[in-house]
Amino acid sequence: MSAPSISVALCTHNGARYVGEQVASILRQTVPVSQIVLSDDASTDDTVAIVEAAVAGSGVELVVLRNEPALGVVANFEQATAACTGDLIALSDQDDVWHDDKLERILAAFGPGVLLVHSDATLVDGDLVPLPSTLLGSLEATPAERRELADGRSFDTFLRRNLVTGATAALRRELLETARPFPPSWVHDEWLAIVAAAVSRTHLVDERLVDYRQHGGNQIGAVKPTLRYKVGKLLEPRDRRNDGLVERADVLVGRIAAVAPGRLPAARAKLAHERFRQGLPRVRVLRLLPVLGAVLAGRYGRYSRGLQDALRDVVQPAG
Repeated sequence: MSAPSISVALCTHNGARYVGEQVASILRQTVPVSQIVLSDDASTDDTVAIVEAAVAGSGVELVVLRNEPALGVVANFEQATAACTGDLIALSDQDDVWHDDKLERILAAFGPGVLLVHSDATLVDGDLVPLPSTLLGSLEATPAERRELADGRSFDTFLRRNLVTGATAALRRELLETARPFPPSWVHDEWLAIVAAAVSRTHLVDERLVDYRQHGGNQIGAVKPTLRYKVGKLLEPRDRRNDGLVERADVLVGRIAAVAPGRLPAARAKLAHERFRQGLPRVRVLRLLPVLGAVLAGRYGRYSRGLQDALRDVVQPAG
């Protein structure tokens, strides 16, 4: 059988400072790409010209989409992936650097039924100097979660929280048939991941295949949470966040009903759990018993981040 063709969905917005390095790393891959779809969100710098110059003469097809006004991150990636023609679509930010064998390692992990593959990454600063944590380390992914992601049991993980970062991910183009349209209440990578896991399988390559640059201007970034950061989260008003969690779970139930009805009981249970959290009393002390009951029933372990979210639901002030 011939090797699958690979498209890259590259989304940009004023990325002139780093995008040349990113494109160069894409073109250095040991498994070559056939197409780059550049979807640019109203850049006012030389982003598009830099990409065009970098790809010129490489033999790789370049498709340029210019958005004016900007679509935003989620809609921009939906547009870019929809324009890709490859069998596999690799998602790309504008400011990272791929290891030369990234696509080779990702491609090898697309076994039967696997719709999306993702990896870990090295966190680096603007000059590509490694930071103390890896990407999955900054997300505090546990050994049990890593095993679930590697063993094809990721739907259970994604009901609790997302651990897929688009900059490390690639998907079969057929996944778009069930994942589109992307709902605005979800980020594109987490939506693609949970739909893929619901319909079939995802897979984690537990290796660092990307230098994931953190430079202070990232539209979506990653940092290892400090104690001060965690305490700050506990003191944030809860209402808006919980309303958003209910909206996301409701959207998920609707899509699961259409594309993966066998997963519907779990998705509905997730929605019921988020509605429970949303409806907790505004007075903190009155939340103690219902939260404890939900912890003992295992719902925080199945549908949230366990005791961490239980504590948050007791401590956070109402909005």
